[in-house]
Amino acid sequence: MWIVFTLAGGVLLGLGPATVAAYTLARRHARNESFQGWTEFWTVYRREFVRASLLVLPAAATAVVLIGNYLYFSALGPGMGTLRIATLVALLALAGTGAYVGPLYAHFDLPLRAYWLKASQLALLRPASSVLLLLALSAIAFATSVAPILAPLVSFGAWIHLNTWLCLRFFEENEARLHSKGNS
Repeated sequence: MWIVFTLAGGVLLGLGPATVAAYTLARRHARNESFQGWTEFWTVYRREFVRASLLVLPAAATAVVLIGNYLYFSALGPGMGTLRIATLVALLALAGTGAYVGPLYAHFDLPLRAYWLKASQLALLRPASSVLLLLALSAIAFATSVAPILAPLVSFGAWIHLNTWLCLRFFEENEARLHSKGNS
């Protein structure tokens, strides 16, 4: 559904709402809710079209620029090693932070600007969780690179479902930790 609705929005306009709809439905699935997939996806896609685009598109544009820079610096050879590594670190930071944004958006009702700030706080303050998310993403990316047919069939959905499931556990753990601190 994510691919179909991203393409239906002309990729650029479909990416944000399709991503938010996918994370919203993945959250509902993780909570064992029953729903009609295509109907609910369309409902969330329409409802969140503008807000989701504002959430996702700046990060997608940043990722495209960073990937372009990384490829450019790689093509220039070993003399650009420092800039290439700095770009790779920025890409990893974006991926680590971005891994929290979709589940945060689906799970919490925050002002739009707060999602990326909260995601960056989680990424920095919970390094083990962030590394686990990046390892899961890497495993799915590796499997997709070995068998590219996985991308349209399962890779995107597998990432969204696994990412949502892990983040919901991290959120519950964080809430429990904060609750126990408040009672101490």
